[in-house]
Amino acid sequence: MGNYIHGYLTGEQDRLLEQAGMLASLIYPWVDFAGRNKVLEVGSGVGAQTKVLLELYPEMHLTSVELEASQIEKARINLQNYASSQVQIIQQDAQNLDLEEKYDGAFICWVLEHVSQPQLVIDSVFNHLLPGGIVYITEVFNSSFHYFPQCDGLAAYYNAFNELQKENGGNPDIGLQLGNLLKKSGFENIELKPGGLHLDQSQPARLKQMVEYWKKLMKSAAEELILAGKIDQATVKAMEADLDQLAQHPEAVFFYQFIQAKAFKP
Repeated sequence: MGNYIHGYLTGEQDRLLEQAGMLASLIYPWVDFAGRNKVLEVGSGVGAQTKVLLELYPEMHLTSVELEASQIEKARINLQNYASSQVQIIQQDAQNLDLEEKYDGAFICWVLEHVSQPQLVIDSVFNHLLPGGIVYITEVFNSSFHYFPQCDGLAAYYNAFNELQKENGGNPDIGLQLGNLLKKSGFENIELKPGGLHLDQSQPARLKQMVEYWKKLMKSAAEELILAGKIDQATVKAMEADLDQLAQHPEAVFFYQFIQAKAFKP
């Protein structure tokens, strides 16, 4: 596995919950587990996406796999109102799953970007799906991020952010590889779809909301970036100031795309 650039502190765990709520309307319209009884969630973290899935599909039984013990501990708290018949959390490495059951659906969201060998994850999911099983994946395409006006502090921080993720074994543009990864594993009927945001001052409230979220996302990696010698505190402050100014600029533009994929096991 790669190193998780955002860390595992309480603030980051809370950010993941906020993120799930912020982005749910962008991610889930394309996800359809209707009629799927047993679904495997890979890289469930603190249970943020797990909660969304359980709310959308209360009749579904979800098996959520996570490697990091502190994330599992937080997930158990976040999911304590759900019965064991609805969700089971298992500690395993997604690159080498060894589960007793087979599933008719699988879900991966914001996971492969942090993994050093994403093909192994997709292969493991394929091996644990029943024939006809479907997988939905949502992943990053960080090179798509565009903004106006030019923000030198934000640019320096964002470049360091993506550089460290690569050095940690991750891939900040892994979304572009989803089709190839799925095909190599043996999946068929592969569909790919870009999703994301194009915001400006025609939607000032949504723009401000997303800029505030983005600031938290960026700052969640600050400690790791400083420890790695990629940035200093001045860079953090410059990034935050640039985002604050961007939200107020009369010609502001905030554009970001992620990639979604769905495929079936024959």
